[in-house]
Amino acid sequence: MALRLIGDVIRGQVPLTCGPETSVREAARLMAERKVGAILVVIDGKLAGIFTERDALVRVLAAGRDPGATRLDQVMTSILSTISPDRTVLHALHEMHENGFRHVPVLENGAAVGMVSIRDALGDELVAFEHDLQVRQAISEIR
Repeated sequence: MALRLIGDVIRGQVPLTCGPETSVREAARLMAERKVGAILVVIDGKLAGIFTERDALVRVLAAGRDPGATRLDQVMTSILSTISPDRTVLHALHEMHENGFRHVPVLENGAAVGMVSIRDALGDELVAFEHDLQVRQAISEIR
């Protein structure tokens, strides 16, 4: 099975970005308009964080914050993990599983060039990943 590269998945993608001062309401509007589940937060051309649908739900709505008055830099997730375009979708899927997130920013030479999401892993990579999880589970039961 030939595994797709991240670069192939994001080819032609223009990542949705905004500044840290952007309100949650505006970010949510932009995400809805582009039909994406996350937005990259950029400061001086550098990736500073990511804001996702989950962040909106947990850090804003459930916390009782006003989406119009809350800035992204107050509720975004600081980037803990990124991926390069030369890695495989399977690698991204493992990163998401191990770290408990659904989106991974794609960086090339320090610049955000795209975003890969759990949806991008539907297909052969998901089958391979599920097989890998089953093997890991079987090994852990032996120990």
